[in-house]
Amino acid sequence: MAGLFVAIGDSFTEGVGDWDPRLPNGVRGWADRVAKQLSKADPTWRYANLAIRSRRLGHIVEEQIEPALTMNPDIISFYAGGNDILELRKDMNRLLDDYTRAVERLLESGARILLFTGFDVPLHPLLEPFKRRNWTFNEHVRRLAREHPERIELVDYWTWEVYYDRRMWDTDKLHMNRAGHRYMAIQILNQLGIRHQLEFEPFGPRERLGPVQLASREVEWVRQWVLPMFGRRMRGVTLGDALEPRWPAPIRPADGMKKLYRKRVRKAVRAAGRHTMNAP
Repeated sequence: MAGLFVAIGDSFTEGVGDWDPRLPNGVRGWADRVAKQLSKADPTWRYANLAIRSRRLGHIVEEQIEPALTMNPDIISFYAGGNDILELRKDMNRLLDDYTRAVERLLESGARILLFTGFDVPLHPLLEPFKRRNWTFNEHVRRLAREHPERIELVDYWTWEVYYDRRMWDTDKLHMNRAGHRYMAIQILNQLGIRHQLEFEPFGPRERLGPVQLASREVEWVRQWVLPMFGRRMRGVTLGDALEPRWPAPIRPADGMKKLYRKRVRKAVRAAGRHTMNAP
């Protein structure tokens, strides 16, 4: 049966790590892949994705939930809180209360809701306190899912051991790469009971690194990703500040998402040209 799938959240749902310059914001991601398979099952399925990288829970609630609900979706995916957990100072009780209220608002819609635990990403010991916050957050998400089993589908990302393989992750170690997003899409489709054509592509051989190489990579990772991330947080800026939602209004994936994006770009170019010509 056809319907509308709306994805809301942060970089996880936007698709960061699954890079593709032919699509909005230069990414694809698991949500696009799920939507494409839904459209293959029934071409009348529609899809919107309001997620933007770096968004905290409060921003997602303020910017995305009500616009999503006005579309009357049949399926809503909601992943939020990961960026809050990585704040230097965070009241976890308040975060969990805010998350609960957001889920309760989504439940009022009558839609089927996908909630996610966060994965236990292997991180530097300096970031261990953030992992403990993640454990607390995950238990809270699981409890909400148990309280509403008829309405909430729990995607228990935490329990999927395949993600302990570094080949599932982008170079920042925080976002899934193409393989990770593809596997996520497969698991979600299976959980929803949607027939699909996706297959997980086997990895090549593991890269063997000695202790010196591993230590060097760890130092480089901290320099390239961890320090800049916390620097942005201290300055109050994010990687998503200049971005718009990838699919702000429902599209039909059966029409071809790359084709739809090319049309959008051409339309924007023409509009910019008219503005330039009409400028004094």
